[in-house]
Amino acid sequence: MTTIRVLIADDQMMVREGFSVLLNAMPDIEVVGEAVNGREAVERVRELGPDVVLMDIRMPELNGIEATREIVASHGASKVLVLTTFDLDEYVYQALRAGASGFLLKDASARQLADAVRVVASGEALLAPTVTRRLITEFSRLAETPQLSAAVQARQYGELTERETEVLVLIAQGLSNAEIASHLVVAESTIKTHVSRVLVKLGLRDRTQAAVFAYEARLVTPG
Repeated sequence: MTTIRVLIADDQMMVREGFSVLLNAMPDIEVVGEAVNGREAVERVRELGPDVVLMDIRMPELNGIEATREIVASHGASKVLVLTTFDLDEYVYQALRAGASGFLLKDASARQLADAVRVVASGEALLAPTVTRRLITEFSRLAETPQLSAAVQARQYGELTERETEVLVLIAQGLSNAEIASHLVVAESTIKTHVSRVLVKLGLRDRTQAAVFAYEARLVTPG
């Protein structure tokens, strides 16, 4: 059994200790370190190379958004799972754009917490697709201008086949591989191949980033 190594970054000691106890009780998860602010989180990721970072957004010295951006840029193998109190926190959308792979409410149950860590570590599916899709949809409305230039869009879209573009849209709508396979009437293994090619061609980390890309590029209309 492969053990998922987790770093917890939160300025509240009770949150760190509580999550540590819950996660260490899982046979396939190990908490390898903690951080009390964003700057320390970046440093600890550099030292420990965790698989998943549980990242609070509002922290001193360096907030979770900037810490996420630095971690994604320098330590791409470490996935960031954002912790938030409200599922429509405006900062969560910014964190997703910065490279976070998903988000989790702080009042999640032990099972939800463990499952979220496993999902983000695997990169196989969006975290809580219906909620994540609702958040991305809501805050895509706030974007005054498209985040991608026309030239970048044209170049990247030109590399996708029609089927790959279709798969990208369905990812943004929150569908799992199995659901996309059923919708397109093809084997799930075929969808996995399409998803992998989409991520490689667009230079994206995971499905969450693909969903953000699709919304910001206006492939999917909010609402």
